[in-house]
Amino acid sequence: MSLSDTLAFLRAWLRDPRSIGAVAPSGPALTRLMTAHIGQLDGPVIELGPGTGVFTRALLEGGLPIDRLALIEADPHFADALARRYPQARVLSMDAAQLGQTHPLFGEERACAIISGLPLLSMPTEKVIAILQGAFDQQLHADGVFYQFTYGPRCPLSDSTLQQLDLVAVRVGSALLNLPPASVYRFSRRPQARFVA
Repeated sequence: MSLSDTLAFLRAWLRDPRSIGAVAPSGPALTRLMTAHIGQLDGPVIELGPGTGVFTRALLEGGLPIDRLALIEADPHFADALARRYPQARVLSMDAAQLGQTHPLFGEERACAIISGLPLLSMPTEKVIAILQGAFDQQLHADGVFYQFTYGPRCPLSDSTLQQLDLVAVRVGSALLNLPPASVYRFSRRPQARFVA
């Protein structure tokens, strides 16, 4: 992580702490945990809230072709920097809650995974539901998965939200060496919901 990326992250946090959710970019342990399973999947990937691109770099280093990656970033400063750094990637400066109103980012081929760096715990429940519903209804294929990290002690989605969205959550693991320590969850459709998606 370069000093300029760290400073950019800190400036973004100072502008709007609730939209960033941390005072430093994700560390190597969390980055590995968030991106470890992507290479085993077949299809394009969407990253929500890439910020300075910590997970982006790991995805590309793991072999994901850059033209199979879409970056959704609400902060215009981060979005501009990502577009300059990764001109072959699809960089959209937009709120992730708009995913349901956006055409599928990869056309007929839906994404196999979404990697989220969004601070779901600091967002209103309605916005969280809009993000997840848009992701699963409009952007992911039937077996698509959604990876989310959290600094909280429990799953960032409540049982009622999971039930409402017909999703199941699996805790992938913890990155205790991250600052602060974090856990990663994988969300997917309930088996019976896959047949109607």
